[in-house]
Amino acid sequence: MKFKNIIIALSFMGLVSCKKDLLDSKPLNLISDETLWNDVSLVEKFVNEKYVVLPHFYMYSGVPSHLGYAAASDETYAKFLYENVNRITTGQLSPDVLALDSWTVDYNYIRELNVFFSKIESVPGDQAKKNRLKGEATFLRAYCYFDLASKYGGVPLITKVYNATDQNFVEKRASYEEVIRFVVDELDKAAPLLPLSYSANLDLGRATKGAALALKSRTLLYAASPLWNTNNDQAKWKAAADAAKAVIDMNQYVLYQGDYHNLFIQPDLPEVIIGYHIDPIKTNAYSDTFFSPCGSNGYSAYIPTQHIVDQFEMKNGKMITETGSGYNDQNPYIDRDPRFYANILYNGAQFKGRTLAYYDKGADSRTAPVNAGNASNTCYNWRKYNDETHNEAIEGESKTPFIIFRLSEIYLNYAEALNGAGNDGEAVIWLNKIRQRTGVNMPAVVATGTDLRDKIRHEREVELCLEGHRFFDVRRWKIAEITDNKNAMGVNVIKNANGSFTYDYSLLVETRKFDATKHYLFPIPKYELDKVKLVQNPNY
Repeated sequence: MKFKNIIIALSFMGLVSCKKDLLDSKPLNLISDETLWNDVSLVEKFVNEKYVVLPHFYMYSGVPSHLGYAAASDETYAKFLYENVNRITTGQLSPDVLALDSWTVDYNYIRELNVFFSKIESVPGDQAKKNRLKGEATFLRAYCYFDLASKYGGVPLITKVYNATDQNFVEKRASYEEVIRFVVDELDKAAPLLPLSYSANLDLGRATKGAALALKSRTLLYAASPLWNTNNDQAKWKAAADAAKAVIDMNQYVLYQGDYHNLFIQPDLPEVIIGYHIDPIKTNAYSDTFFSPCGSNGYSAYIPTQHIVDQFEMKNGKMITETGSGYNDQNPYIDRDPRFYANILYNGAQFKGRTLAYYDKGADSRTAPVNAGNASNTCYNWRKYNDETHNEAIEGESKTPFIIFRLSEIYLNYAEALNGAGNDGEAVIWLNKIRQRTGVNMPAVVATGTDLRDKIRHEREVELCLEGHRFFDVRRWKIAEITDNKNAMGVNVIKNANGSFTYDYSLLVETRKFDATKHYLFPIPKYELDKVKLVQNPNY
């Protein structure tokens, strides 16, 4: 059995232990430096607390959440504007007006990991354990730099430890290519230090070789994409394809073939490479509550837009706008891609033993008799990650994990890279493995060239919705000036006297704006420029 979900014990942000002495141990901020770096078990806890920098459901310690990225894209709307994502969607982002900014938090973790690398060789203890911890720390620091490069482009590559008294800080921005080369080299170092899997619950979710190779796959795919690969260098596409194939060739992960919805509520399915989960004692903040309709005591905090609803094909494989699709906009929720029903809650859907009602005065509407303030603005809710068997009143908040890397993404990475390299025959095979697995069973795609490219991009939008990918995908493809200049829309549901429904698609939820001259990258925060002389990103 593979253990892939990250445990973060909030008391000392370390992995939970059943040993009384570990549970009673002091938080690391109350332990002296000398004590910490002379005990490999304490060093392990030091590394454990750095896992919080990885993607997760909700922001911890200022780390942006994957929900924030989803809401800053065309697939989701944040009803309560958590993480100030409206500053991005409405074009307000500037060095002074920030959202989803991770400059400081990433560099804070980088500094702490640099401290680890400066100390680890002199720590007494088991060398095999120290090597594994070096692999974990290398993976985590590489992730920080990948995250920075994905948002800001080239950034300073800092691998030494600076102190507050240092007067000779002269770090400059490395190029994007230099940062990517560093990330890839670091992941190549981390992979052989990490195990294929772990055998103990205490190690649930530590980085594995597969996690390091999966991050390498994503990194090289981003680097091969149009935003950064302006000359369409085929070598970059080949490198991305090779990196994805390396994960596949591990034969460690299996594409999930069961009920598609279960993939996102069960913690240890074989498709998952690594996931983020709070420990078994604590809870995973808000996942059920944030997604559920108001009629189920949910907050509708993050809700699907009409755009993402419209991206799910009909069961016959045609888009709803295609001739012969059979789509009826007044009976819109029948005969759709099975992933539609696994991901989206809509008027008439069954949820927790009742029929959802988004029409006027309905239990889930903006005029609901109870909890109307928590109703969905779009008249849709997310079903993805929503465990209907979970009773929050009895069991507390949900423990549903957030999947960071899974095999479906790797297949899509591979298909996209193969297409970019001109190997369409192989690319379409891997695309169709996702579409035709049990639980989905969608018709095979037959396409080549740019048509296949667009099919792969569309498949990513559907398959990976609400997983934090769309925000970065439309930027690396350089299509955000199209996708993110479209307003966020919903549907008005009208219940007729005879019990039938009329659907009106003119519901405006948010007017959105994207400036192609600057918004493909984040601004370097002014608070940082006030401290260090760095070149700002263009047009900010």
